[in-house]
Amino acid sequence: MSGSRRESPLLDDGDTPLQSIVAGVTTGLVLTVAFGLLALGVPWFWVVFPVGFGGLLPVTMGVTKWYEHRQTDHPTSESTTTAEEDALETLRNRYARGKIDEAEFERRLDALLETESVDDAGAYAARETLEE
Repeated sequence: MSGSRRESPLLDDGDTPLQSIVAGVTTGLVLTVAFGLLALGVPWFWVVFPVGFGGLLPVTMGVTKWYEHRQTDHPTSESTTTAEEDALETLRNRYARGKIDEAEFERRLDALLETESVDDAGAYAARETLEE
């Protein structure tokens, strides 16, 4: 392995960083509560272990995985911004190659900036392509 750190197969379990953080925090919370009750002399402190590790930990991991899955199903505005930047770049390239003049560039730029969404921009671009 040239220059790369060798990963342990035990560490490569497919968890995302958020899942690892949630699991660590939940484990720390369960241990803190259990040993806190033990230090206070509560005789049923041991109940925290099965409830925490058998109930709380799986629930928190399930919620975390659901949250991450939901985030991948609903893209953020970042992808929209990229598509708008691509449309603007295409417009700039057409102007630079001389396919459109300055007045046409300004008109299309105004129309592009007025579009509500990427779908609107795509429909506008398709309409403009048909007109050429």
